[in-house]
Amino acid sequence: MLGDLFTKPKKKKYAAIPAEGTKHDVPEGIMTKCPKCKKIMYTKELEKNLMVCSHCGFHHPIGAQKRLSYLVDEGSFSELDAWLKPANPLGFEDYMERVEKDQEKTGLKDAILTGTAAIEGEKLVIAIMDSRFRMASMGSVVGEKILRAVEKAAELNLPFVIFTASGGARMQEGMLSLMQMAKTSAAFKRFSNHGGLAITVMTHPTTGGVSASFASLGDFNFAEPGALIGFAGRRVIEQTVREELPKDFQTSEFLLKHGQLDAVISRLELKEKLRFVLSFHHREPEEDEEGTSVGE
Repeated sequence: MLGDLFTKPKKKKYAAIPAEGTKHDVPEGIMTKCPKCKKIMYTKELEKNLMVCSHCGFHHPIGAQKRLSYLVDEGSFSELDAWLKPANPLGFEDYMERVEKDQEKTGLKDAILTGTAAIEGEKLVIAIMDSRFRMASMGSVVGEKILRAVEKAAELNLPFVIFTASGGARMQEGMLSLMQMAKTSAAFKRFSNHGGLAITVMTHPTTGGVSASFASLGDFNFAEPGALIGFAGRRVIEQTVREELPKDFQTSEFLLKHGQLDAVISRLELKEKLRFVLSFHHREPEEDEEGTSVGE
């Protein structure tokens, strides 16, 4: 019997599977694994770091509400056009059911959140696209809310800042979706003619019709590190030009190197950078003939 204490146990050919009741799994959401460096970290610590990996700098995708909480002054946000929601003009099968599921998941009516806010006291009109909602595809509601937000910025003499994230046009709305490219681009042009400041911040991914329209029309075009930015997919382009593309093709760093971006800015520094740009582009409200400030 005593010999059994010092006898090396024989290895089992197969590992025993514990009964369901004996499993001690880590509660879901406690830990997060970085998809880039594969490091595992506490989710709370990751959230304190604005969902940026402290090991490799990977920027985890975030929803519109969370981005808003990271960026604007507490209590300063006032939502615009919250009532707008998509329809099904082409009678696309199951489209509205999928939309309703995304509405429940995100708390949004569609793939964009717009409103007035302030960043360290600097007032602005802000728009944030949310890739959790139909991959932030641009349908008629997204285009309309961008148009109205830009017009509100012109009315109030405020800068307009938009965070883009999109897989492109929303195919379930057909031509109504494609026409939003021209509609939003025209809104940006009118805003520019009015003397307004427009800033775009491209996040991962910004592709398709969004990248080919308003996302590239800011007075300042910024992007988060590592963001995929482009119109067509890499494979389509390689098959068209019959050449192998660089490994970093269509990344924010590649675009910066080739003069298509003004800066690539970490999420950890973005709030301060935006505040600085907004501060030296401050415009006093215009006055009408009677001396009344427009927009007040």
